[in-house]
Amino acid sequence: MRLLHLLLLSLTLMSLSNTAPAADFPAPREGHWIVRDFRFNTAQVLPELRLHYTTVGDPGGEPVLVLHGTTGNGAGMLNPAFGGELFGPGQPLDARKYFIILPDAIGTGKSSKPSDGLRTDFPRYNYDDMVRAQYRLVTEHLGIRRLRLVIGNSMGGMHTWIWAQKYPDAMDIAVPMASLPTAMSGRNWILRRLIIDSIRRDPEWKNGQYTTQPRSALFASVFYSAATNGGNQALFKAAPNRQKADQWLDQRLNAPYSGDANDHLYQWESSGDYDPSPGLPNIKAVLLAINSADDERNPPELGVLDREIRRVPNGRVLLIPGSSDTAGHGTTAQARFWKQSLDHLLKTTPRQP
Repeated sequence: MRLLHLLLLSLTLMSLSNTAPAADFPAPREGHWIVRDFRFNTAQVLPELRLHYTTVGDPGGEPVLVLHGTTGNGAGMLNPAFGGELFGPGQPLDARKYFIILPDAIGTGKSSKPSDGLRTDFPRYNYDDMVRAQYRLVTEHLGIRRLRLVIGNSMGGMHTWIWAQKYPDAMDIAVPMASLPTAMSGRNWILRRLIIDSIRRDPEWKNGQYTTQPRSALFASVFYSAATNGGNQALFKAAPNRQKADQWLDQRLNAPYSGDANDHLYQWESSGDYDPSPGLPNIKAVLLAINSADDERNPPELGVLDREIRRVPNGRVLLIPGSSDTAGHGTTAQARFWKQSLDHLLKTTPRQP
């Protein structure tokens, strides 16, 4: 059966993985590629688009593409909870066997972005632009014709849905996580829109020409994160009374704002026209959609994933049950909850020529 809710298996894997140490993996390498005259969906053209990426493993290994979330970057996926559980010896994506590619999406990390100098003159981009740039990086610059796996989390999960239906012959396996294959909508978009409007309405923003970061950017980001991430049970565990809740919030509100308001404005706005649903029947890859039952942005009770996965010819779902150990939308960023399922998928999915 295509729709696979592995609740009992997930509970078992959670208890087992809590005792498994994170593995070491080879030192990452950085690179970049300049794309000349990149044309965006708006018809705007950037004379030089810089695409930065990080790799782990030998380029001769089986290629795997790992896609990060909003405001993140490729190197951020090397953290102990994700890369430390996947890329080391004996792990599902052992870098002795796989060549792992972690690009910085347009507008993020060390790839071209508004804060490089253009500010609000930077071309408006969307998820299709970001995925098309990733595809060109993989095929034109790295010379890879087919990927063994495309896997992404949150925004990276949404990018994976686009990859799978836009480039159906480019991969054997697709694993979109913490995402839905439907139009941006509901609480997810409403709260993204509030971040966007909070920045634009802040007098300190000065139409993007600020000299110090507008304070609304941090406040709106904390608000969005608290409302759409972390998990109800885990948040209650961390803040069981008002004093601890205030401490939790104050710690985040008083933290330095390490981002850039224009970059974040573009990053959140780029999701506005996301909708991969029309192309789902075109997907050829074996696809495993991994979500968590307590995901605030993609709640399973909407029934969207149950409905849409039936339109994916080789699609299945792994739904991780919520608990005080999960983190809502952030659950899938912890590979310990699902890495055995990925390992099984890699071992059982045929390699296409």
